[in-house]
Amino acid sequence: MAAKVEKKTDKKKDKKPNIFARIAKYFRECKAEIKKITWPTPKATFKNVGIVLVIIIVMGLFIFALDRGLFALLNLVMDTSAS
Repeated sequence: MAAKVEKKTDKKKDKKPNIFARIAKYFRECKAEIKKITWPTPKATFKNVGIVLVIIIVMGLFIFALDRGLFALLNLVMDTSAS
């Protein structure tokens, strides 16, 4: 008969690190990821803010015009009076 070879497992490998070690590792990894970010320049940020504001104004005017137009159409169909 062949003798069975038992594998000895290292208990340190199977055991998870304590909560504080895991939290510290998490924050180290977060710091490393933040360093990889390419941050925009102030000039690019200002330009992007301007584009967003213009889009908001244009969309607001479009929705306002659509609302007024549909209200006028409804007024013609239902012959209601605005107070």
